[in-house]
Amino acid sequence: MTFVVTENCIKCKYMDCVEVCPVDCFHEGPNFLVIDPDECIDCTLCEPECPINAIYSEEDLPEDQQHFIQLNEELSQIWPVITEMKDPPEDAKEWEDKPNKLELLER
Repeated sequence: MTFVVTENCIKCKYMDCVEVCPVDCFHEGPNFLVIDPDECIDCTLCEPECPINAIYSEEDLPEDQQHFIQLNEELSQIWPVITEMKDPPEDAKEWEDKPNKLELLER
């Protein structure tokens, strides 16, 4: 099992989760973070750190977010590892909890 970053992270990209990850399994894209499922050790530390509840365990992933399992796996292979917290985008608050952000994902 692994943890999965979901749609709510798109354009918010808070990085509280990155700071607590003991195995550096987060990868950073232009406006989204993903978890490498091969590196994730299921420690559960990242999930409560996300201020917008964008991280789920694979077994608790909402049905409408299931496609993010594959997306995390795919993008973690091409995006660089991130090990230190950075500031979120200036407009992150405006994007919190907005639906249908997948089309805004920058690869």
